[in-house]
Amino acid sequence: MEVKKMLEDIKVKDVMTEDVVTVPPTEDVVFAFEKLMKYKISSLLVVFQDKLVGIVTATDLGHNLILDKYELGTTVEKVMVKDVEIISPEDTLLKAVEKMNHTSSDGIINQLVVTEDDKIMGIISDGDIIKAIKF
Repeated sequence: MEVKKMLEDIKVKDVMTEDVVTVPPTEDVVFAFEKLMKYKISSLLVVFQDKLVGIVTATDLGHNLILDKYELGTTVEKVMVKDVEIISPEDTLLKAVEKMNHTSSDGIINQLVVTEDDKIMGIISDGDIIKAIKF
């Protein structure tokens, strides 16, 4: 089966991760990074009063912690990406791939937050999509 056709036939909700790990904006970056390592995940959603306000990635946090770029007590709010890319659970994987490839000025993004009516339903990563493709 052609990959593009396969991506058109699978919905985001069929492969997304529903158990998302979140942190408040006030979380210390060190504790946020520890949470990423504990759960072996690549990003944390930043949530305030049940609303998505940002995202932080293991790559960004880890890189900056190693380079000692954060002052003691730096919170997630100061370093999170506020412009979070979202997708609907009813969208296809093809749309997810297109969003991941075309929405970031820094190149490809690795995950999209799955929302419905402003409610967080899950997260889908490039790895989730790769696992869904059967050759």
